[in-house]
Formats: sequence, C-alpha cells, structure tokens
Amino acid sequence: ESFDHYFGTYPNAAKPDGDAAAGEPAFHPKPGTPSVNGLTGPLLTNNPNAANPQRLARAQAVTCSQNHGYGAEQKAFDGGLMDKFVENTQGGSCSAGEKGQNIVMDYYDGNTVQGLWNLAQNYALSDNHFSTNFGPSTVGAINLVSGETGGVTTGGSIPGSTENNAIIGDPGPSATQDDCTYAGSTVTLGGKNVGDLLNAKGLSWGFFQGGFRADTPATDATPAKCTTTHKNIAGGSKADYIPHHEPFQYYASTANKHHTPPASTSEIGRDGAANHQYDLTDFDAALQNGTLPSVSILKAAGFEDGHPQYSDPVDEQRFIARTLNALENSPEWSSTAVVIAYDDSDGWYDHVASPNVNASASTSDALSGPGLCGTKKDPTAENARCGYGPRQPLLVISPYAKQNFVDHTLTDQSSILRFIEDNWNLGRIGGGSMDARAGTIEGMFDFASGARAPKVFLDPESGVVTRTVADPTGTSTTLTSTTTVTTPGATVTTPGATVTTPGATVTKPAKAPRVTASCTAKRSGRRIRVSCTTKGATSSTKANVRIRLYRGAKLLATRSASLKARKASLTLTSKKAWAPGTYTLRTTVTQIGGVTSSTKRLALR
Repeated sequence: ESFDHYFGTYPNAAKPDGDAAAGEPAFHPKPGTPSVNGLTGPLLTNNPNAANPQRLARAQAVTCSQNHGYGAEQKAFDGGLMDKFVENTQGGSCSAGEKGQNIVMDYYDGNTVQGLWNLAQNYALSDNHFSTNFGPSTVGAINLVSGETGGVTTGGSIPGSTENNAIIGDPGPSATQDDCTYAGSTVTLGGKNVGDLLNAKGLSWGFFQGGFRADTPATDATPAKCTTTHKNIAGGSKADYIPHHEPFQYYASTANKHHTPPASTSEIGRDGAANHQYDLTDFDAALQNGTLPSVSILKAAGFEDGHPQYSDPVDEQRFIARTLNALENSPEWSSTAVVIAYDDSDGWYDHVASPNVNASASTSDALSGPGLCGTKKDPTAENARCGYGPRQPLLVISPYAKQNFVDHTLTDQSSILRFIEDNWNLGRIGGGSMDARAGTIEGMFDFASGARAPKVFLDPESGVVTRTVADPTGTSTTLTSTTTVTTPGATVTTPGATVTTPGATVTKPAKAPRVTASCTAKRSGRRIRVSCTTKGATSSTKANVRIRLYRGAKLLATRSASLKARKASLTLTSKKAWAPGTYTLRTTVTQIGGVTSSTKRLALR
C-alpha cells in the first residue's frame, strides 16, 4: 500500500458520521491530532496526473491490483514529478473495462481503514517512510530481512524477475530450498540475513506465515504440499501460503525446505528442524505458552495480507486487530514493540517523491530516463537496486510508542532491520546492505519520560476502539476525546480509560484556517537563502515550514523553520557552490488541522 492510498486524508474522513447503510463506521479524530504530508488542496482537485484522486468506499474494499513492477513504478515517478501513475501503474491485474480498473489514484479514509487510523491516533505513524527499492513484494520482503536484493546465486524462474544478479520481481525461492514454491523456481540468495545475525548471538527468533505448515507432509519420495485456502470478504478464494512472501526461504542458512513443524511449543524460536520458519499457529502457541521469541516477523495468510486483488483492508484489519488484542491480553505486552509495515506500494499513487539514495543503470531502470536511475552511481552499489522507492505507511504500536504522533524522519524498510540490529547489538549485515545508511525509527518511541501508551483494543470486524486500558506501570497520557458509550456490553475497568464505539460523540476542535506559503530563493556560492511569506496566517499562527530542494528526482537538501510573524527564512548550505540550472523547490506548511504543499521551479543563475 502507498501512504496516500491509506493515509492521504488522515485524520479527516469524508463522512465523519459514518454510513451505516454502507457498513462504514464513523471515524472521529482526537483534538490536536497532528497532520500528515498527505492529499490536500490541489492534489485532490487539480492533480498533475491524468485523473484526480477519489475516495473509495468500504464497499470497494476488494479492488484490482495495480502494476507495481520495478520499471513501471519508476516511470510513474516521472523524474520526481509524480504525474504518470495513470499511464504506467494503473490496473496491473485488471482486464480491459473490468470494474475497478481505473482507480490507481484513489484512496481510502478512516471509515474503511478504521483500525489503522485508530492505531495512529493512539500510537506513532510515519509519513516519510519508503520502500528500500522500487519493485514488488519479494523486493520489500528481502530488504526487510537483509537490506540486500542483490546476490542472486542461481536462477531466474519467472522472466523479468531478476536482473544483474538482483531480484526485481517476484520469483519464488528455489525448489531446492522450498517444497511449496512455484514449479520451476530456482532463485537462491547468497550473503547474510538478520536471522544469521540473531543465530550468531544465540537469540530466539522466528518468521511466522499463514499457511506455512504443510497440509501434506514430505516423504522420502514426495515433497511437502501447502494447499490450504481461505475466502476473502468478497468470496474469492486465495492460497494461504505465498512462497515469494517468505524471504528466509531464499537463503540456504535459514530455509525450512520441507516446512517441518517445531518438535514442541518450547522449541519455537530456538534451533530445531523448523529452522526458525513457522506457521502463524505456532506464534499463537508460543504466545499462549509465554515463550515468544525475542524477534518475531508475522506475515498473514493470503486472504488477510491486504494485497489488492485477493485481499483487502477489511480482511487485513481482522488479522492486525486479532494479533494486537492477543498481545495486549498477555504478559508479553509490557516489553513488546509491534511495527506494522508493507512490502510494496502495489503501484498506488503517492504524491511524495523519494530521495534517490541508490543509483542504478540497468535495462529495467527508468527513473531518470531509459536504463537510468539517478545520475551519480555509487561504485560499491549493485545495479537493479534503484531506491528509495514509493512511500508506504509505517506504524509503531507499543507501550513505549509516542502517542498520537506523526514522525517525519526519513526511513525505509531496512530501517526496521537496523532497529533490530541496534536493539540486540547484532552489528550490520555488511556487503551492499542498505542497513548501514538507513534512517532510524527510534524517534517514534519514548523510552525516557516514563509515560506509557495505553492498551487499545480494536473490534476486528469494524476496526473501532472497543476499550482502552491505561498502563499501570507508567504515567499514561490522558486521552482528550470526550465520548459517550452507547454499545451494549462495552466495559471500562481502568479509571480514566476511554471507550470509543459506533454511536460515540466527540467534541471537535474548531477548524484552523488554511495556511499556504510562497517562497523565493537567492543563490550565493555555497548558500541558498529561501524567504517564505504566508497567506491565511495571523501573527499568532503556529505552523512549521519545510522546504525540500530537488534536482531531477534527487533530494539535495531540506530544512524546516517555525513561522514567525507570518514569515519564515531558511538557508540551504552545500559543500560546494550550487551549480547554475533548474531546480525544484517543494514547500510544506504543517499546522494543527492541515498540511498544504506547493511546488515551483527555480532557475538559479
């Protein structure tokens, strides 16, 4: 999912009172909810793409999948202008004229992705998180566990899935390492992954995926089979186990070829025949037994993994809510951090261009022209790893998460890998791994103040908050929403806890005036002085102005400043004198109640 597809209008839902006839629960933002860099103003009504974004209703939860190929996504970026999504990523899985084909620009709001929006209200959300590289699920899954999609040692299986010894598509792991992979799959990876680092330290860990346990075990003569299926809310059937979503199966050191289950519950997370690769039912068993591994990575069964075409936000929400509710009801919660992340954007529109941190010049590259991604090639980097890719949602759910907080730190999928490495002192993967340059997600946590975020329980079907329970071990921040409970059976057992349910009433803050900024720039050697004046602000308006300077798709510099007397002045400094030429200046004004953005060309002489 792209960030704009799920959070583009956060925290404002188009129908704040919900639509009972359409099965849409109401979403009410808390007073003081921070805004995000999302779909505002001209992006909704005068978008530079061939179509304007439109709201998708809950009845449209199951949609076609879009084209999320490595090269197609780069073409959609159009050198950072973000205006060619309709032409390049629209309707990848749809037949001509099929219902739902022309929706690549469209988005959900809190009446459909209710659960995720409620989690963002109570914990931490990032609006500046990107896929490490362009491309589909396998690329993201591999970057999560190793930060390195290069190092293919054998095979290609699906045409166009590998290039220059790097994965750019969705090949299955080799049949030599996975009985349940696709017929003819031959791809294996060399190098290390985070499982190898955890093993070296003697730490417990596991990857848990729906449908991983074979329903037909292997014998000496026949491979195991993983054929269980489930139906999504639209009645479509999908296989539970998806081989290219299981990154550890690509590595000989961490593969579980025959999908062998653990010998006992106490073995889960430890060395054994399963080799740290498990079914989701094994996670449930370890949680109930009080023996969760130090690090657990969960991947839903196909019908609940949120992937368009065969899954959807409502089925995905059920998986997330069920997992979080179980964790919160366990003693494990007090020392747990849950990171919710996505493996790719599915090609959905997002208006934010990612910085180009890893240039490439492979046949499938197209970000900066045919066969090109960026202009300056890092001699230590491998080709066919163009990144960063599209922007995606990222949430941190934990007693230690900052509450109702939006983080703007630049991060990517390998930032989660870095967090694991840093928390357990594992060191880095090495080689070409992106973990060494990844931004940190630690700004989404509060380990110092003693405050603890409450437990927030979600209804798995609607996504509404059924109850919140303050953490007794810390000084939980008082919730500011005023609610009246009307749902029979709702209970609160902790003084000061808040329950939000269908029918709740919330006192809403007055809407802040929309503030826009107009900026001019003047170059002088190594400095560019940017002066911004605002419209819609008063002398007491509290707002932040952030500027980003691009040349082509590459982010060169960024600065932010608080608004003072309706104005802001910022200076960008380079190690060398700024070269004359055409640049792009993106200005974002963030205030309580809204975010406005504008883009202009700068000719520096």
